[in-house]
Amino acid sequence: MSACAATGQQTPLPDAGNVALGQRAYADGPVIQPVAVIEDSRCPMNARCIWAGRVKLKMLWLRPTGEKQPFEVTLGEATPLADGSITLESVRPEKRTDVTIRPEDYRFSFRFAGGL
Repeated sequence: MSACAATGQQTPLPDAGNVALGQRAYADGPVIQPVAVIEDSRCPMNARCIWAGRVKLKMLWLRPTGEKQPFEVTLGEATPLADGSITLESVRPEKRTDVTIRPEDYRFSFRFAGGL
């Protein structure tokens, strides 16, 4: 019966596979929140580029103590966090030359590697 007792928590956090700006998510350990796109210089899918570009995000790690620790991530690069590292694995939608991506349209996927 105790396993069914109410814990007073709100709706469970979504996993980190489809996260919007400002949304909190559970990343297999830490709770994270993307707060701003610092850079989105990806090559548009309907253009030719000599550099693939990159995406950088301003993030928050919402620690169990209630502290909000800021950090940054770059698409495809592991960033140290907690007892492991977090990687921004994908950014949607694809960038295009004929469409401006609004902040509310972005979706991100993260992977956390670490823990015991």
